[in-house]
Amino acid sequence: MAAFTIRTYGDPVLRHPATDVTEIDGALRQLVDGMIDTMYDAAGLAVAAPQVGVEKRLFVYHLPDDETPRTLVNPTITLVDGDEWTYDEGCLSVPGLYFTIQRPRNVVVTGRDLDGNELHIEATDLQARMFQHEIEHLDGHLLLEHLTPAQRKTAMRILRDRQVTDVRPRKSDSVTIDPDGEIVDD
Repeated sequence: MAAFTIRTYGDPVLRHPATDVTEIDGALRQLVDGMIDTMYDAAGLAVAAPQVGVEKRLFVYHLPDDETPRTLVNPTITLVDGDEWTYDEGCLSVPGLYFTIQRPRNVVVTGRDLDGNELHIEATDLQARMFQHEIEHLDGHLLLEHLTPAQRKTAMRILRDRQVTDVRPRKSDSVTIDPDGEIVDD
């Protein structure tokens, strides 16, 4: 069972910028362990601390090619480079909705690991997208801010309907919304 509940669209904690981590200690490691359990339970690639209600500047992730989960503490994007890359992107805090979104293909991220070592990561494609997405969570932003007006209109209609019925979507209920606001059949 997950250690935390994923906070979803409408929860105010998702709109607050996270504060820097000032001490890497046992309590932080315990938080990270719970975040990793929560990420696996939700079948996500990553979870930022605000998504579990903690306003600290860190996230955990486990990409398909990684052997183990990783943690990035106080991450910052120091360089954005290259062409834009279009990909269907989802978010655990906006469950069941995926959006065709353009983001830069390459970024450089700095931060620290759980041992306090400084990290400098040159990321591309999925890793770069994930870093951008998670750092936006730490800055109090959601992927909804990247939508075209048509995507946003469709997404807001679906989200309002869910709030009225108080139903959390099942994985099989997931939909992708293209830039024209149309729901795409997989």
